[in-house]
Amino acid sequence: MLVERASSYDWAYADDIPGSRCGPEDGPWPRSYQVLKEDELWTELKFLAKPQTFTFDKHRGWKADAVNFQPSPKAKTQDRYVVTQLEIYGRMWTLTGVFDGHLGDVTVEHVAHHLPIIIRDEMRKLLQDKPGYTPPADVIAETFSRAMMAFDDAIAGDVLDLFGGLEGLKNFSDAEIRSIINDQYHGGVNWKKTRLCMYGTTALVALVDPDHHNLWIANLGDCQAIMVYPAKDSTEWKMDLLTHTHNGYNDTELERIKKAHPGEPECIVDRRVLGALAPTRCLGDIPFKQPVEFTRRILYNLSPGFHDTSPWEEFLLRNRTPPYITAEPEVIHRRLDEGELSTLHPRYLILVSDGFTDLCEDEGQGTIVESWASASYSFDLPDTPNGSKDNLALRLLRRALGGDDLFTVSRALTLDMDTAWLDDTSIVVQTL
Repeated sequence: MLVERASSYDWAYADDIPGSRCGPEDGPWPRSYQVLKEDELWTELKFLAKPQTFTFDKHRGWKADAVNFQPSPKAKTQDRYVVTQLEIYGRMWTLTGVFDGHLGDVTVEHVAHHLPIIIRDEMRKLLQDKPGYTPPADVIAETFSRAMMAFDDAIAGDVLDLFGGLEGLKNFSDAEIRSIINDQYHGGVNWKKTRLCMYGTTALVALVDPDHHNLWIANLGDCQAIMVYPAKDSTEWKMDLLTHTHNGYNDTELERIKKAHPGEPECIVDRRVLGALAPTRCLGDIPFKQPVEFTRRILYNLSPGFHDTSPWEEFLLRNRTPPYITAEPEVIHRRLDEGELSTLHPRYLILVSDGFTDLCEDEGQGTIVESWASASYSFDLPDTPNGSKDNLALRLLRRALGGDDLFTVSRALTLDMDTAWLDDTSIVVQTL
């Protein structure tokens, strides 16, 4: 490790580890961990979470802090975040987002890089004859949604175009399909396109207009957006959860899928789509959106691809009338220049992947966020080593891991375990 560890050790049991990633079955327990001193802990946390700060307007205090955290040295995070500004005819719109990839990091990496560009281009089309004008909120919301859906359609569409569409596949043998998509030694363009179809990611994206009068949030999956601001005439803080969870724990989502697939009792099995996928709205995850021929004829012929197709066949047998998941986001709009939010400062927009929600399971997300907000706003806030005092995302992560309890946080950071004991966690805190 980069950080020189302390020499003090202790023992941890499964119940001592925050979140639900590991349990008694991941023994033998107890497992050792290294007890870090305060300065060592901050150094290690910064090394693992790689905090970044992006300043949009120093005088107005507009900025965003971000972290992407996975403490296991043997696990590669499949979370991503994005913090950027979109230049649209001389005016700067702010876009932030978190993405939680699954099965691999290929698609989530592609989405985090390219989706902001697609959204920017769609916004430029919308405003090409009206620079400086902010369209009605519902028009922006529709543009936002259309950009994300078109982006997702292109993932499978770019591959199907190689064969003249899904119907065209019957004109190609498996050998011919393999020759077309496995072009790694000839630039790999088709191979890269096809790989994107094997994986998926949730997406939570926030857009703020140049004057900070409006906020739009587009959500696919189980990341969360939270608005935090001080209560009027009080020392307490208010916390508004702005998003709904799109996974098997949302009965409304499950009923939506069942209604779209009448006569298919196995469209949902054990609260998972086709018995396999937890999120109900995603980018990618093409085997859940295309007929089985797409997976069997194209993805099974990708090299390297599926080492064992039996788990895929298990849910493909249930795939009768796709799509079963959607890339249509739930888009909400909030005015920032009206009502309470226009007068109460500071205002924090927090975007988190479900790893953060998992960390908060025992103590409660509301308790953790409120105590973090109170501490972050204090003028006597102690500095952290290496100049991390102002990174609000890092402080929120520290609070979720155990706050001031050095033993609890040390266990979360240094547990001696060969596999990941915590879920990937991305946090973006935008000061509005």
